[in-house]
Amino acid sequence: MLAGGGVVAFPTETCYGLAVDPFNDRALQRLYQVKHRPADKPVLLLIHDLALLDSLVTAVPGAYAPLIARYWPGPLTLIFPARPGLPSLLTGGTGTIGVRISPHPVAQALGRAFGRAITATSANLSDQQPARSAAEVRAALGATIDLILDGGRTPADRCSTIIGERDGKLRLVRAGAVVIDPAAV
Repeated sequence: MLAGGGVVAFPTETCYGLAVDPFNDRALQRLYQVKHRPADKPVLLLIHDLALLDSLVTAVPGAYAPLIARYWPGPLTLIFPARPGLPSLLTGGTGTIGVRISPHPVAQALGRAFGRAITATSANLSDQQPARSAAEVRAALGATIDLILDGGRTPADRCSTIIGERDGKLRLVRAGAVVIDPAAV
């Protein structure tokens, strides 16, 4: 399904996400259309194995090492310098890419079956509440997507926390399921 440009909704430990092949321009364009997402807003990626990170980023900031060790897999998205050649639609033209590893068994299985990174933007229309169940995905997106992997209701009430790094200092981009004080790390 993903290899053919499909859009798949799947559960994570935070909310339902939408997966497409991040290297398929047609699939990315479709994802943005389904969500009514502005083209300058990047899409984060899920990887199922830390070994995949090198294929997406040019560097791993040293300040991320303790966060990766403690919170991956988990609801923490880290923003990295993107490897040249990643689609600009994926990065929103920022030159960076958000990546995380989900511990949810369905998200892990989907990533392993596809064999590389997948998108994981929330399953909703832009600026709407993220879906927490397959029924909520269906109500929000209906027939605009190809498949919903029903993993029951997601347990978290918040999306992933997003942390970035600039000049060696961590910065909180979005508060979420993991409570981190960047100044304390």
